[in-house]
Amino acid sequence: MNLYIQIDENGKAVNHPIMEENLRQAFPGIDTNNLPSNFAKFQRTAAPTRTAYEKDPRVTYELRGDVYTEVYHGEYMTREEAIELQNQVKAAWAANPSSPASWVFNDFTCRHEPPVPYPADGKYYRWDEPTTNWMEIT
Repeated sequence: MNLYIQIDENGKAVNHPIMEENLRQAFPGIDTNNLPSNFAKFQRTAAPTRTAYEKDPRVTYELRGDVYTEVYHGEYMTREEAIELQNQVKAAWAANPSSPASWVFNDFTCRHEPPVPYPADGKYYRWDEPTTNWMEIT
């Protein structure tokens, strides 16, 4: 799928990428092999996997060579912000009466996790707190 993006007079990408067939419908006279100066090719990039401790995620469109692409930005929380987030997650877990007591908090993911990993066999399971194990749903 070919994508294009509109460019303003200062060379900045504006609006959002447009698929080639939509571009041709909106601008029937455009030649995608010889684009006017107010359009450029666009290449999607895979979004990075973010951690629990990143904040203010945003995307900009930037020129790389002769193609505009997505560039992902964000900031890491300060140590104090990370601790505050951890405390909020722990408090919410403790306040929920259905939260399993056997699950432990993982500082890296900022989530509670079961002491036994979920089986990876394609079947469906539910957590059984008395046995601290996964029980197959039949």
